[in-house]
Amino acid sequence: MVNRNLVRSIAVCFVLFVATTSVAHAMTRDETRDALHDTLTAAGTLSDVGATFRQSTKNPYNFVASIDDRLTYSDSLEVVISITKSNTIGFRIYPHSKGGYINIRKASDPTGLMTKLLWFSDQNFLFWGADDGGDVFTGYTITLESGYPKEAITIVVRSIRNTDKFVGQLQPYLK
Repeated sequence: MVNRNLVRSIAVCFVLFVATTSVAHAMTRDETRDALHDTLTAAGTLSDVGATFRQSTKNPYNFVASIDDRLTYSDSLEVVISITKSNTIGFRIYPHSKGGYINIRKASDPTGLMTKLLWFSDQNFLFWGADDGGDVFTGYTITLESGYPKEAITIVVRSIRNTDKFVGQLQPYLK
């Protein structure tokens, strides 16, 4: 005679085993860095990106690039992509205009500039903000909870150049 409780227990254990072994492997920070390197190397060669991403010498979990060609309103776009300890990839794009960073404290109309940045955050794919030094950036954050999102990273990278047209709209607030 078969013990039904034993059969149920074995069935539950089997289901749990299958469920836990089929869950995606959570990548380590180093594995994510290696995958991101490969993704950025490929995406950087796309005609609408045109950037060479390199690993930062200051932080091994950051990649940096400078885009300074085919821009209308920006002198350059400084790109910093970080793999965080909290399992995310953060993009920060600092537009340079008139020889330096766009800084809230140096703006001719800081309130107007911040209002415009808030409106941009509502209207755009990338959000806008300022760092603790007042330097303006546009950014995006991707979570890695569901695995490594190669296609999403490529889409964000392809959107970086769009920052330039919005810098043109910031000019009335700058000195």
